[in-house]
Amino acid sequence: MKRLLQISLPFCVLAISGLVIWWYVATAEPPSQRRFQAPPPQVDVRPLVIRDFQTTLHSQGTVRARTESSLIPEVRGRIVRISENFQEGAFFEEGDVLLEIDDRDYQAELIVAEAALAQAELTLMQEEARYEQAEKDWERLNPGQEANPLTLRQPQIRQARAAAASAKARLATAQLNLERTKITAPFSGRILSKSVDVGQFVSTGNELARIYAVDTAEVRLPLTASQFALLRLPSTYRGSSPTLSSGPKVTLRASFGGQDHFWQGRVARAEGSIDELSRQIFVVAQVEDPYGHSVEGRPPLKVGTFVQAEIQGAVLSDVFVLPRNLLRENSYVLVVDGQNRLSRRPVEVIWETDKEIVVSSGVQAGDLICLTNVPYAVEGGTVVANVEGQPRAPSAPPGMSARIDKLMTHFGDDLPEELKSKLSSIKSGQGEMRPVMAELRAWANKNGLEMPQMGGRPKG
Repeated sequence: MKRLLQISLPFCVLAISGLVIWWYVATAEPPSQRRFQAPPPQVDVRPLVIRDFQTTLHSQGTVRARTESSLIPEVRGRIVRISENFQEGAFFEEGDVLLEIDDRDYQAELIVAEAALAQAELTLMQEEARYEQAEKDWERLNPGQEANPLTLRQPQIRQARAAAASAKARLATAQLNLERTKITAPFSGRILSKSVDVGQFVSTGNELARIYAVDTAEVRLPLTASQFALLRLPSTYRGSSPTLSSGPKVTLRASFGGQDHFWQGRVARAEGSIDELSRQIFVVAQVEDPYGHSVEGRPPLKVGTFVQAEIQGAVLSDVFVLPRNLLRENSYVLVVDGQNRLSRRPVEVIWETDKEIVVSSGVQAGDLICLTNVPYAVEGGTVVANVEGQPRAPSAPPGMSARIDKLMTHFGDDLPEELKSKLSSIKSGQGEMRPVMAELRAWANKNGLEMPQMGGRPKG
């Protein structure tokens, strides 16, 4: 018996202990649970205003002369004199004599041509006299009969007239060749490069120098199809001039010695083809008097200078201009509605820059556009909207709103209006929680009411 008791006693103790533990677990009250609800985020909003937007097209290019040509002699000979302006980089005016070729041979040719013309004119005069005499003799000897042309010396007089005309043409050619020994500037310009100097013998077709005009500078500016559409240039058809009388304004910018300088010009024309590789369209901007000293301290706009260009495009009417970072996934923006809820609005972007987008549809005037970056923005999510430029709405610390709602629900209508007002002020971020909670506990103890389990003391 004693042996049986020794064996069964441990099992009985274990069974009784298990029953006690089960009873405590089965009858224990479940722990109070507190659901944490994060307060709605605060976002900055801006009412949308419809407006007009002046577009500016950005491009770049290299300055070139509107007119550039080679200076080539039309006569041959040795160069005997050059002008002081005939050097690389020098300016010259239209009609200036840049070089002179030895003209002695051409003066001799002019004298020979003058003598030949005098001889031809003498021969012509003699033949005219013979023609008149032959005509009188024929009429006297053969009245009423038609004379033979050879009898009247008509072929001889035509030959004499042709010889005189030929001599006169040779004289004009000799005079022209003599004038061509002086190489004059065809326009006001500048020497780009020269190939000859004094004493050098040149022939017809030899290049003497490369020159370019300085009255107008040009810049070829590439534009995309969307940029070109905003210029709204008139189309050029066969029979019309491609040059515009008053094209869009262009501002050219170049940097010299770390300082930016600006020139004003206009788009003069659009080129007649589209680049096959880049699919871009080139327009040509012109700047008048690029070498003129019109602005103090500004250097001349030299040929070959690389410039940045800003072209004044069309004005977009009745549009909305938004910061570029507000466009999400290149398709929509966030708008806060009248119930302080987020709403996704697909928009149509008709123009964009590095900082702004221009929207034509998808939003309306007066809509509150969300300026704050809200990660993982949910459609219909609640937010606290703060209108840009107005004082920011205060907010309660995280979890405070849930505690206050629980207190007001627990006491219900028994809670005095004064305490309700204080709790509402704390919920909106005004006032401290600790003194109000002390006042609330004193009121509850005085009226024999229990405080609800808050799951932790709020920090005031």
